[in-house]
Amino acid sequence: MIKARSVSAPADSMLALRYFGADLLDAYAITLPAEASGDIDRLARAVMGRPARWTRALMGVRDAVMAPLGVKTSGSIAREGGGERIDFFPVLERSSRELVLGEDDRHLDFRTSVLVREMVVGGGRELVATTVVHCHNLLGRAYLTAIAPFHRVIVRSYLTRAARRGWPQP
Repeated sequence: MIKARSVSAPADSMLALRYFGADLLDAYAITLPAEASGDIDRLARAVMGRPARWTRALMGVRDAVMAPLGVKTSGSIAREGGGERIDFFPVLERSSRELVLGEDDRHLDFRTSVLVREMVVGGGRELVATTVVHCHNLLGRAYLTAIAPFHRVIVRSYLTRAARRGWPQP
């Protein structure tokens, strides 16, 4: 069975300068088959672009609970400004092998990176999803404490689900 695994946050990520002082920093990886595309846009969309119903349901609960407290909802993030998005996440930075999505709020700033890299052991490539969160106040820290366990399950499931569906081909 193909499963995402916890890894160290990649030192060569565009997010690396954000690691210091992070209130949440995690990274999960999954091995890519040799025939998978190396196109970071296609890979990121395969992971983030088609969330499972249960993750959508959790996001609905999160939005309903947090909106009255002034935290941006997924819908409000999706409606803000123009620009490229994957699901409701704005694309903030890109390189040929990494895409960074994220949002800044008065309570916290988050970034998620999807990075393709060569595997050190055994050769091949892996896809690494890294998340960095910096909280600005007590509400941000309370929110992060509440959602962190769900976040970890969701990120792993996004990677595992994409692998089970099959990676895009070149």
